[in-house]
Amino acid sequence: MSKKRRVFDIDFPTDPVEEETAAPVPAGTEEAEVREARRGPMASAIQENASALRERQAAEAAIREENDRLAHDFVRMKKQGLIVDLVAIDAVSTSKLTRDRSITRDPDLDELKISIRELGLSNPIRVEQVGDGYELVQGFRRLTAYRELFAETGDERFAKIPAGLMSSGEALDGLYRRMVDENLVRRDISFAEMAALARAYAADPETECANVEEAVAILYASANRQKRSYIRHFATLLDHIGGALKFPEAIPRALGLDLEKKFADDAAAVTRAKSRLAAAMATTAEAEIEVLRGLLTEVRKAEKKAPAGKANTLKTTFRMTVPAGTVRCAVQDGRLELRSDMDFGQMEKQKLEAALAAFFAELDS
Repeated sequence: MSKKRRVFDIDFPTDPVEEETAAPVPAGTEEAEVREARRGPMASAIQENASALRERQAAEAAIREENDRLAHDFVRMKKQGLIVDLVAIDAVSTSKLTRDRSITRDPDLDELKISIRELGLSNPIRVEQVGDGYELVQGFRRLTAYRELFAETGDERFAKIPAGLMSSGEALDGLYRRMVDENLVRRDISFAEMAALARAYAADPETECANVEEAVAILYASANRQKRSYIRHFATLLDHIGGALKFPEAIPRALGLDLEKKFADDAAAVTRAKSRLAAAMATTAEAEIEVLRGLLTEVRKAEKKAPAGKANTLKTTFRMTVPAGTVRCAVQDGRLELRSDMDFGQMEKQKLEAALAAFFAELDS
């Protein structure tokens, strides 16, 4: 008796790569039915796993692309100071930049505090992140108001201030320009305060600024020529009597310009001004201005009472700008005086003689 030979159908899994690369078969055809019948559970699982892997990789690529875009947007917005966060008032330092505000208390600060208390802060300050803290770039009055409000009330809502976070590493002159330009649009910044900042900027070794003339040109590039001229005059006024003044920011423009002109022509007037200011011991801006006005009146009266032979001997005074800076000129009968930052004592004698010869030749032509 012969044994029957049993035949088993073995369902081999289809290679997913081979199946993917195989030519597509129209659905409903006999070949499609045969191929579907040959695909076993293992082949289906492999195919489903490969499909899920492709979908996951595509999703991850999309997420990475979105994260890269958001990161670039964050960096761009941070450079523009558009990223705003609440920063602890104690974490903000004001030492990096010399402020263009007087150290005396701003009389309008109380009004700002009332507005912040009732309405909040509508314009965030700007800070540059330095290590674990921040350096103030714009908003000295706003920061001062928050600090006073927190000290007075203890309210935690004043312990942190809204701040635009700027990227660190911006050049120092750029930070100064940001601070200056913000105050230029608010018309309450005085010429003395602007002049004091220019003098401090010129004296700062990190700025590599040659003199006040250059400092004014850099810091106040957004101002018109006339305003820059006024700032330079006030800087000279501070050179003369700045150390004796308690309220320089209160000096009106016209008074400051008149005083600077008199001091440039009369060194004795500078000495009298310092003595008068020291003796007056003014405790208010108004009192100090009265001392200065009185001094100016005295100088003018003295000029009118001068002997006839000496009266009006001063013909003219003027300034001119040369590559080396500003030159102040005072002209009298038989006398010409030049003042500038140049060190004439270090120049060669022959060079000075040649320059003077050319000067007089030009006058005679």
